[in-house]
Amino acid sequence: MSTDPVILHHYPQSPVTEKVRVVLGIKGLSWKSVDIPRLPPKPNLTALTGGYRLTPVMQIGADIYCDTKCIIRELQRRFPSPTLFPGGAEGMAWGVGEWTDGPLFKDVVTVGLVEMIPNMPPEFLADRGPLYFGDDFSVEDVKANYQHCLANIRSQFGWMNERLQARDFMLGSEPGLPDALAYYLVWFLRDRMNDDGHFLSQFENLIKWEHRVKAIGHGTPEALSDLDALEIAKNATPQKPQIVDPDDPLGLCIGEQISITPVNGGVPVQGALHSISANHASLSRTDNLAGDVCVHFPRVGYRITTD
Repeated sequence: MSTDPVILHHYPQSPVTEKVRVVLGIKGLSWKSVDIPRLPPKPNLTALTGGYRLTPVMQIGADIYCDTKCIIRELQRRFPSPTLFPGGAEGMAWGVGEWTDGPLFKDVVTVGLVEMIPNMPPEFLADRGPLYFGDDFSVEDVKANYQHCLANIRSQFGWMNERLQARDFMLGSEPGLPDALAYYLVWFLRDRMNDDGHFLSQFENLIKWEHRVKAIGHGTPEALSDLDALEIAKNATPQKPQIVDPDDPLGLCIGEQISITPVNGGVPVQGALHSISANHASLSRTDNLAGDVCVHFPRVGYRITTD
């Protein structure tokens, strides 16, 4: 296995990255931290990804992992202990992620965005609005949904609060993936809501759990420049083997030219198919700055087309 360090390309305020940072803390990992711009362009990031611009991105040598589902699955594969699935809850935990990263995330982002609008730079709003709410985004529509989304969050945080009635963490006595999946949304609202914690104070068990997860920390990060990260990629060779699932519905072959695109919109990443399975797809590409890299994506949330 590669001895290259785990490198996380992110920025401190990123809520989605907090999910990965908690996973790094659960596993007690040392890792390299590359600060990236909050707004495009991100030329030294997209040199690695081939155009994917979302945060975070994980790099290990010349293997580039996009989307937290892909990042966390690879961290668990490389560093299986301590497990993210105490009690053997792996399949269930990934399903929980489709809820926390889907409907619940949309409700939380709506509330958070409305809370931040008075102090938000116009260029940030112009970027994040369409990213989260589509090309027809309007401030008025988001504001109109505020109370509805807050009520939805109250119900769903209430479910978490009930779950934590008799346990320290979502799966029992040890932290696991569901804690990271839920915590980043509480962390996001805690930082963005301007009510001195009144809303969250309704959830006594959730608050105690929030403190326990926060105490886990983020492992041991060490700053790294984006230029050094590019140099690491250029001097490395992708390590993931070429594998094709014979039962995959798309029937693709290694080396076939493909594009991988987020289903919610985004820049297609193009290259030659490197590997594909039920849970992931990767492609090989060459960049002048990054050299030969392999870019990895989850299957859920992405569409693969042939070029």
